Amino acid sequence: MKNKKIEIAVISIILILQTIIYIFVGTKKSYIHMDEAYSMGLASFDKVEIQDNEDFYNTWHSKDYYEDYISVQENEKGQYAQVYENQKNDVHPPLYYLFLKIAMGFSKNGYSKWPGIVVNTVIFLAITFLTYLILQELLENEKYAKEKSAILALISAITMASLTNVIYIRMYALSTFNIMLTTYLHIRLRKCGKVNQKLLICIGLSALFGSLTHYYYLFFLAMMYLIFTIKFAKEKNWKNLGFYTLTMAIAAIISLAIFPYSINHMFFGYRGQGVIDKFKDISMFLGNIKNYLAKVNRFCFNGIGIGILLLEICAYIYLKMRKIILKNTKKDLPQNKECIDKNEMIKNNQSSYKYETMQNNHSSDKCKIIIAPTLFYFLLVAVASPWIELRYIMPICSLIFVMGIYFAYILLKNMFSEKVTNILLIVILIAIMISPAILKIEPEVMFSDKKEIVEKLSNELNLPTLYVFYSKNNRFLDDILLFTKLDNSYIAKDLEYSSENINQIFEGKDTSKGIIVFINKDEGNEKVLDPLCKTLNLKNVQFLKRMNACNIYYVTNGSN
Repeated sequence: MKNKKIEIAVISIILILQTIIYIFVGTKKSYIHMDEAYSMGLASFDKVEIQDNEDFYNTWHSKDYYEDYISVQENEKGQYAQVYENQKNDVHPPLYYLFLKIAMGFSKNGYSKWPGIVVNTVIFLAITFLTYLILQELLENEKYAKEKSAILALISAITMASLTNVIYIRMYALSTFNIMLTTYLHIRLRKCGKVNQKLLICIGLSALFGSLTHYYYLFFLAMMYLIFTIKFAKEKNWKNLGFYTLTMAIAAIISLAIFPYSINHMFFGYRGQGVIDKFKDISMFLGNIKNYLAKVNRFCFNGIGIGILLLEICAYIYLKMRKIILKNTKKDLPQNKECIDKNEMIKNNQSSYKYETMQNNHSSDKCKIIIAPTLFYFLLVAVASPWIELRYIMPICSLIFVMGIYFAYILLKNMFSEKVTNILLIVILIAIMISPAILKIEPEVMFSDKKEIVEKLSNELNLPTLYVFYSKNNRFLDDILLFTKLDNSYIAKDLEYSSENINQIFEGKDTSKGIIVFINKDEGNEKVLDPLCKTLNLKNVQFLKRMNACNIYYVTNGSN
């Protein structure tokens, strides 16, 4: 793309296309995860959990009671102090929740998934552009570098990992942006021969925003800082090292001044203590790495990551073997120059050192800047994350994709002509795009399997609902969306199943058409259902759905 206007037009088309895809995928999102409910509640409610309300348990509520937690009410618009207060009492910094609160304020009809999805969609416009810039840096010596960068940036934006990142209403899209921005700025810093004040200010701001978004970002930043500290020290460039370190120190001071509770969260909160304990369990750490690699294969490369990796390993071994053979052949050549076919020797030399040249060019330094922090982040998250979930590695998924495809391209290029390499790369990218349909992979938080139960409870079975709630399994927010659809619901905490208690709960309620029962205990549900049926004169129990944290039953008198 020699013409700047054409380049801008192509990038604009890519951003518009990905936005259309994001909106389409967003329409398919049928449910929310517990942590997404937390996002909305922490951004809009007056306390961390709705369960902290004094009247939450053992009282009948309408759907508006629960919707209040995951939506901004008219009298709450423009009030942002509670966002800060909630995050102080939770385990995350506040920046993302501030953006979400602003977006939720535009929703006029109560709960909506769209404010969160729109925020992430806008953020991903910047992520895709940064991906394009990073790819340009890696491919700057290649033919049609901008065209290839644009295509790869688009594919990166629509992998299952990226689609999940967009429709998952959490801070991970913003954290992805921070990591991509930090990466690109440090690649630019690597190219600078002298101190660039504007660049250092941008790096400082990216560090500040990153630390106020998610603490895992600091894993990435710490390794990036170490790389550049070593680089400046080796070059004895003490001036650059001083300014760079000062930039990071100022960013840290401002971050702690804005949100000093970070120290308590990271080192003294239950999450921080949990991370320290996990470092002691090596077997669990190795198991987590294996499980996260499976996530990378499935979502970063849409299920064909193992195939791409095997291709790269085979290509690398082949090039190494070819280099050794050519080197040995060169030693065995006769000393009489007249016996040597000069053209053949030149051809052999070019083939022999082509791969070595690739390793030694400027892109090698850029790769190190990307790989080391990404790998460090991945390994520490494998230890630190409380569960094996894609969300914890989503901030580095774009970089994993970029490096995976970049290495495949470079290795293929050293085996084949430019034309053949491009054809093979196109085949790989097409395989990535079509594999979700073949392998039946969807974004992790689309919850298409829960669409039917949401519609059923919203319309057909909007009946008096009892949630038999065991406090030891407190994951109510996994089910809160369903309760925003129900006109009458009752959360019975640690219920004793006596006829007296059951009659007291359903006094004045019409149970002639049946009731809905939620039970957040995996075993022994008949011990709850049998007394309910006996007391309320109900006979038929129909299992409806296993949700994230509970079972749902439809209980009737048998005539419905």
